[in-house]
Amino acid sequence: MMWLTLAVGFLLFSATLAYLRYSRVQLYKSLESETSAVSEFLTGDVLNSRSQERLPSFDRRLVYLDDVLPADQFAALRSEIETLVETERSYLPAHKKGGTVAYETLMVKAPRVVALYRSPALSKLVSSVLGDTARPTPINDQSSCSILFYDRPGDHIGWHYDHNFYRGRHVTVLIPIINRNATGDGLSAARLEARFGRDIDVVETPPNRFVMFEGQKVLHRVTPIAAGERRVMLSMTFATDTHSSVAQGIKRRIKDTAFFGLRALWT
Repeated sequence: MMWLTLAVGFLLFSATLAYLRYSRVQLYKSLESETSAVSEFLTGDVLNSRSQERLPSFDRRLVYLDDVLPADQFAALRSEIETLVETERSYLPAHKKGGTVAYETLMVKAPRVVALYRSPALSKLVSSVLGDTARPTPINDQSSCSILFYDRPGDHIGWHYDHNFYRGRHVTVLIPIINRNATGDGLSAARLEARFGRDIDVVETPPNRFVMFEGQKVLHRVTPIAAGERRVMLSMTFATDTHSSVAQGIKRRIKDTAFFGLRALWT
């Protein structure tokens, strides 16, 4: 009798997992079908051509460009992002604390952000810096395009390398949206730092700066933010091959549970 109960329980559990997975797949198909319309939210020049006149070398796998977006595009993007008041808070003791808005939420509530991420102009810039063709990572990856909030005292992320869950090279692009100290006359204490051997480089992140790095190769962190400060970052990932092995897909889902909860297991 006990074995029968266990068997029934296992079947019910398996059926529940299958249903949740099916529901997520249908959701992503629905969202994907709507992405062709998001381009209408970007008009005029998507990127500031002056910021791309002399592209830096990616030899150290970390570069930045100032004023990457035209002023009107950046203002509209910031206005849209400032309406996102609900974040998913995550806390990993001694490693990370902060808020995040996931890709699937942005698809619904921030179409201008998604339009920028999926724009050919941005992919072309990333590819030019990287020296290889790169494209946005899949919609079911919640970290493909997300907003990172550092707005409570102590929000930070410790030293780490990024995991690459794709077969190709994988890079992260950050565009700071808001970064101010408590008095509003400077940047917050939350600083992006990268370690190269014994040296630590501080990468300032003023608003509208394009920061691109290959996190699998660059050890990096963000120092804790102080009381009364605010730092909001648009984070986007690109890969030269967006296909994943089964093992890579499982690892990505497990990692994403720390940021987006158990629903990441069904992505």
